[in-house]
Formats: sequence, C-alpha cells, structure tokens
Amino acid sequence: MPRRGQVIRRELSPDAKYHSEIVARLINKVMMWGKKTTAEGVVYDALNIMEQQESKAPVNILEQAVKNATPLLEVKPRRVGGATYQVPVEVRPDRGLSLAIRWLIKSARARTGKSMAEKLAAELSDASKGQGATIKKREDTYKMAQANRAFAHYRW
Repeated sequence: MPRRGQVIRRELSPDAKYHSEIVARLINKVMMWGKKTTAEGVVYDALNIMEQQESKAPVNILEQAVKNATPLLEVKPRRVGGATYQVPVEVRPDRGLSLAIRWLIKSARARTGKSMAEKLAAELSDASKGQGATIKKREDTYKMAQANRAFAHYRW
C-alpha cells in the first residue's frame, strides 16, 4: 500500500455460472498456484452440494454466510511512547468482505476428512446458520475489540 495517494481497485468481473461478484471473489481466494479452473470446480461443487442439502438458492446461502462472518470491529496495533496498544477500529466494508471470505476458506481447510468441496459446503452452511469456526473467529475478534475499548482514543 502506498504511503501517498489512493489505491486504484481493479473491478472484478462476476463469475460465469451464477453472475455473482461474491462467487468470483470466493473462487479467487480458493485458487492456489494459479489453478483457477480447479478452484472453480471446487466452489461450484460446494454450491451444488449446498443446493441439494438446503434446497435453497446456493448464492443466497453464500451471501448469508458472508454477511454472518463479516466483522464489525477489529484491533490494530498502535505504538505510543514505547508501548504498543491494540486499538479497536471499525472495519471498512471491502475489508470486511475480504476477511469473511478468507476466514471461511481457512476454516473449511482446517476441517478434517472429505474433499475440499464438501468441507467448503459444510462451512458455508454452518456460517449461514450462525455457527461454526468462522463465526467463532468473528466473535473472538469482536470480544478483543470490546476488551480494548479503553484505548479507542488512540485511534488515528
């Protein structure tokens, strides 16, 4: 990130199957070593599994999961007079979306057994219902920010 000026954000084209920008971002985050076709296969398989289990539109389930996993507050370290304080700050919407998708994928990868598509489908359906490792991570982040409310005046 540059010290001066603004970062010009590239506009992301929606995915081919569902025409959703969130699905496109999920595919890009699942992708490893530039293998986008493999990542698309994993995400589309996960969405198909969710559609069969939940009998709802999979994009709506994904949007609900991302909405439930998006943090409102986070802590950032701020150095003041030789001491480092964890200062609570509000999360920008684009960063919140990025964090939610990152946490969902990390939690899905941490699950045991099965294929990645099944693990991702299980994590997304859990998050859409308000449970699972991703939701716990969001709540822990929020609790940390609440615990450090006393240092909010160091916000910059």
